[in-house]
Amino acid sequence: MSLHIGIVACSTEGAALCYRTISLEGAQLLGPHDHPEVSLHSHSLAKYMRCVRANDWAGVAEIMLSSADRLARAGADFLICPDNTIHQAFDLVEHRSPRPWLHIAREVAKEAKRRQFKRLAVLGTRYLMEGPVYREALKAAGIEYRIPAAEQRARIDQIIMDELVNAQFLPRSLAYYVEVIRSFQDEGCDAVVLGCTEIPLLVPPESSPLPTLDSTRLLAKAAVRKAIEG
Repeated sequence: MSLHIGIVACSTEGAALCYRTISLEGAQLLGPHDHPEVSLHSHSLAKYMRCVRANDWAGVAEIMLSSADRLARAGADFLICPDNTIHQAFDLVEHRSPRPWLHIAREVAKEAKRRQFKRLAVLGTRYLMEGPVYREALKAAGIEYRIPAAEQRARIDQIIMDELVNAQFLPRSLAYYVEVIRSFQDEGCDAVVLGCTEIPLLVPPESSPLPTLDSTRLLAKAAVRKAIEG
């Protein structure tokens, strides 16, 4: 019997992609229409962003723990969060959580190491690009990383917060992301981390100048494997 996956959701599009991927991956491994049991709880993105913008990571942790408690009561055996940015509060959550977690950036780092990538470009919200989440996960894996320049970070963040989280995936925004990724190719990066869970909905692998590490789908697939293997 598979373990029960609990999804601590933050942004709608990323959480929906994660859930959809769990269903599809489950069918690949377990048979048609089959997947592990899944529960999802979500506070509003606005509630999270009030804390993020105030640099209140303890506040973010409390919101995550609120969802974790509800999911534990619903029967979840372990938890995932398909949102890279709020993993900055992970260290404040993990030791107080009623259930164990998978960490999205660590799953990305594992895949990067498996594929023998040496230097990654990291895209995401400005909080993610400038914060410690991928810096720490990639350092632990012995992998170099680069982030865009300040002006690019601001534009990438604006596209995420104004468009992607609202299910707007515009050609001009795809073109901008492709331009940024191509500049990292010129800097010797051998792959790009799509480190906001909505970016894979804008930038499919075939559009990227570099191989992509899709954080949302990698986390979802890792969750399915854990659920099946126990």
